[in-house]
Amino acid sequence: MSEKAFQKASNQVLDADMTQAGTQTDRMTVSGAVNKSLLLGALMVATAVLSYAAANPLLMWGGAIGGLIVVLIATFNLEYSPILAPIYAALEGLFVGGISAVYASAFDGIIFQAVTLTSAVFFLMLFFYKTGIIKVTQKLRSGIIMATGAIFVVYMLNFVLSFFGINLPYLHDGGMIGIGISLLIIGVAAMNLLLDFDNFDKGEQYGAPAYMEWFSAMGLLITLVWLYIEILRLIAIFSSND
Repeated sequence: MSEKAFQKASNQVLDADMTQAGTQTDRMTVSGAVNKSLLLGALMVATAVLSYAAANPLLMWGGAIGGLIVVLIATFNLEYSPILAPIYAALEGLFVGGISAVYASAFDGIIFQAVTLTSAVFFLMLFFYKTGIIKVTQKLRSGIIMATGAIFVVYMLNFVLSFFGINLPYLHDGGMIGIGISLLIIGVAAMNLLLDFDNFDKGEQYGAPAYMEWFSAMGLLITLVWLYIEILRLIAIFSSND
């Protein structure tokens, strides 16, 4: 989630402090955001297991659409994040479990491989961030956000065109170009993890309100789900080419 969200939230806290003298307002901490991330992750896994077992397309697409709506609402109503973030995690679990079931029915062992690779990328990017090998500068942040926005536009265009029986060429197709595009998208998703880690630190640094722990945790979960889905698709491409 963007740095502006933290600045906006911080301003809200400052305004509250000025109008409510003597009132102690809870602030966001990194440890609090980490704990919220673990809670959201556990909730998502729980509903994913249920959706995986049911393998119902209605649950999968209902979770995907519902999750998107919740994210949009939370983005413009940050203070409701403690309620909306768990709802998002539960809905996204339905989507993740459903789509995992689809891939698992076609490719043996793909879920274990995707989870393992997603975890490896997560800890690798965390290592890069914590050691300072990659520093999240404003220039890097802007570049990642622009790249992510471009990918989102391509996805939306492909989604709209699919209603007319048209798909953008090479997007998640086999062949070297398709594999290259998938690797590029995975790279951008992985770089978004750096922004999520930095958002945890920035939230504490700016003195953002405690509800931003939930908002930041939701942002991390969004990135992890995106990364997992892209890795699933890439493994499926390689498996189809065998």
